[in-house]
Amino acid sequence: MPHAARPTVTLHDVAAAAGVSVATASRVLGGSTRKVAPEYEARVLAAAAALRYTVDASARAMRRASDSIALVADDLTTPSMGMVVAAMEREARAGGAFVTVSATMGAHERQLETVRLLRSLRPRALVLTSSRFVANALGGRLFKELAAYEKEGGRVVIVGETDMAFDAIGFDDYGAGRSAGAFLAETGHRRVAIFAGVRELRTVSDRTAGFVDGLRAGGVDERDIRIVTCAVSRSGGFDAAQRLAVEGMDGRQAVLAVNDIVAIGAMSGFRAAGINVPEDVSVTGIDDIPLAGDVTPRLTTVALPLAHAGAEAIRFALAEAGGEPRRLIVEGHLIVRDSTRPRQA
Repeated sequence: MPHAARPTVTLHDVAAAAGVSVATASRVLGGSTRKVAPEYEARVLAAAAALRYTVDASARAMRRASDSIALVADDLTTPSMGMVVAAMEREARAGGAFVTVSATMGAHERQLETVRLLRSLRPRALVLTSSRFVANALGGRLFKELAAYEKEGGRVVIVGETDMAFDAIGFDDYGAGRSAGAFLAETGHRRVAIFAGVRELRTVSDRTAGFVDGLRAGGVDERDIRIVTCAVSRSGGFDAAQRLAVEGMDGRQAVLAVNDIVAIGAMSGFRAAGINVPEDVSVTGIDDIPLAGDVTPRLTTVALPLAHAGAEAIRFALAEAGGEPRRLIVEGHLIVRDSTRPRQA
């Protein structure tokens, strides 16, 4: 008589026999680089041997999932985010991992839904980047979801402003704005417009506050600083410049834009209105995206180390869990190019 086929032994069977979680069994048998306590490792290996367990396709898939780092971002289409993601991918590959990406457009509910879905897939780490993450958002539900994921052995890294108790990398947006404002004041500009975007975004509000303080510290009267609300996009900068030109420049000698994309849109808007940059008006941005050095005139900007921040986020994600959450703040530096010109004070 033919022998009956031996029942397939699954990873769940091994985990149950060893008295550990499926995730722990997967790390031991799937070749994960994540550490497992020696006693648990011995129990898993003994159970696998007793049950004659062999690694199948599903277990290999679990191993691949454990090498993934999931990035949750607001918007993946911006040049600055492109620089961050590219650096993350390079650093992850060097560490034997890979990056998956999801966009939430900054909506808290969508962030929560995305984190819940990703948590079920058990990536090695979650990297979240947004203008600001706060512990009490959605009644604390997002924080609780992230905290539960870390208790399961995952890692959480936040790129942006946060009060959550996770590793975090932030940008000195206020300092970048202040540097740009001080530069324009020092070069004789006395009537300035700020293309500020929407204040609900922490990045935007911090940069705008820095602009104003830098200008005032350099002797610009606050009455001569005009804040113009616009979409944080190229078209937002273009439209804001067009509106300013139609209304009359009123002696405005310079524009400070909350990022390079808005600044580049503003230069196009001024050009279309017959206003020359920098002869008639100086334009300055923040970020130093690759396009900033290629447009005509080349854009004066405050360069933020976006690629460095992306790489550091992956290093945090791949590192062994430590004690207190780590905090890193990265600062920018001014790059003077052709879009600005000194004025007579």
